[in-house]
Amino acid sequence: MKKQFSIIFISLLFFNGINAQGLLNKSEQKFTRQDTLRGSITKERAWWDVKYYHLNIKVNPADSTITGSNTIKYQVVQEYNSMQIDLQNPMEINKVIQDGKVLKYKREGNSFFIELITPQTKGALKEITIFYGGKPKVAVNPPWDGGITWKKDSNGNPFIASSCQGLGASVWWPNKDHMYDEVDTMLISVNVPKNLTDVSNGRLLSVKQLKDGTKTYNWYVSNPINNYGVNINIGDYVSFSEKYKGEKGDLDCSYYVLRDNLAKAKKQFQDVPKMLKAFEHWFGPYPFYEDSYKLVEAPYLGMEHQSSVTYGNGFQNGYRGRDLSGTGWGLKFDFIIIHESGHEWFANNITYKDIADMWIHESFTNYSESLFVEYYYGKEAGFEYVLGTRKGIKNDKPIIGNYDVNNEGSGDMYPKGGNMLHTLRQIVNNDEKWRAILRGLNSTFYHQTVTTKQIEDYLSQQVGIDLSTVFNQYLRDTRIPTLEYFFKDNQVGYRWTNCVSGFNMPVKVTLNGKEELLQPETEWKSVPVNSENSKLEIDKNFYVASFNITE
Repeated sequence: MKKQFSIIFISLLFFNGINAQGLLNKSEQKFTRQDTLRGSITKERAWWDVKYYHLNIKVNPADSTITGSNTIKYQVVQEYNSMQIDLQNPMEINKVIQDGKVLKYKREGNSFFIELITPQTKGALKEITIFYGGKPKVAVNPPWDGGITWKKDSNGNPFIASSCQGLGASVWWPNKDHMYDEVDTMLISVNVPKNLTDVSNGRLLSVKQLKDGTKTYNWYVSNPINNYGVNINIGDYVSFSEKYKGEKGDLDCSYYVLRDNLAKAKKQFQDVPKMLKAFEHWFGPYPFYEDSYKLVEAPYLGMEHQSSVTYGNGFQNGYRGRDLSGTGWGLKFDFIIIHESGHEWFANNITYKDIADMWIHESFTNYSESLFVEYYYGKEAGFEYVLGTRKGIKNDKPIIGNYDVNNEGSGDMYPKGGNMLHTLRQIVNNDEKWRAILRGLNSTFYHQTVTTKQIEDYLSQQVGIDLSTVFNQYLRDTRIPTLEYFFKDNQVGYRWTNCVSGFNMPVKVTLNGKEELLQPETEWKSVPVNSENSKLEIDKNFYVASFNITE
């Protein structure tokens, strides 16, 4: 045993050394007052609950400006007389009116603080109108570094779109730019040159021809919507449509593409009904039947704008023609259609309150890709796909970011988060129960903003196991948990190392040709084996490492 314990000691130094080195090399982020104003529920936000927006704007491609107003209806939660409205530089608020009176305001960076005159009585429904305009930030690398994209199509027509997750919707329109408070309903009125079409969220109520030759498109959103999900898409669009017979009846599906791409779109967009069939099976009914489903061509890769999903994947399978899993299965479907539409369930139906919890959007939607593959090509294919995405895991920093400062965590929220959920499925070990859990998430948190704790608690309750250390390990730590084991005297000893305190996740192994579910902890445990020449293999579907200290 001396040899065995020395190897244990060396292995602990090795793994802890890697972890310590990783932590030492992490640069500490410094946050500013602006980060706090953007990312926290300030007292100037907390006292009012937004109920309705009417965003009424003119988009002028000739000079790349947006001008107009946002009328906000809200309910007073507690009496206060200062309201925070967010609008990012270089956009400007020009005037604010309530009850016929022009209000004073002051600017602090990207936040405006409006001084209210009339009493804000608890429970009262109030209305305020913000007039604004300017040249919004141009998107540098949309959708990741977003703003407004001003391009032209191959025929020289303007091709314009918004994308602003993380950066914030206040990059192009004034609003209460924090995810915790979704507006209940919304009217989006967009004025554009007469030869162009605007496609936004919800259903098209009307198109009004103006005397100056422009047109105003009026779109109504009847379900709660997060700010970054609100979008404009402006171009020389043509459209086609179909009805999908889904779990809640007929779902209107409409497709908008540039004129020259109609034939390609009619072929490529056949993935939409396939997506709806698979995801309604796994996650429950599409969450926005009232507002329809739209897929809209955009001058960037794509984004999950609610009921107005944007698409720029070049009418090809894979992710820009590549298979992110490296297994071949990723070329069986159009990545952008499947991934961005998956966000209708995880991002638009269930929405994080704080961007630090962005994994709720991205981990489940990353995992949805493998569920799509599984639905059409079988369980093994789906498993191969999700395992293939592991090559993208960096373990560079925790998946959960810093709270109250608009800070998202590691990009590992995609492949690592998806593999964490795949690991949980193995613990459940019952496919129908797992499907019921996924559907239950979407019904329990239907049209809600949530915290990580709510999702963690729900999963622990439904799985029937306290999963707190599992979430701490995969969401808040960068180490890969390692099952350390040895064989001695017809026993196999095992424990978890390279892990958070108290880590106790069960794991499937094959021991001497027989599948077993071990319950390791951070202290040594053992079970009898038949032979000194025993062999232990961990089920590859668990995202863990192993280390045999007897070798």
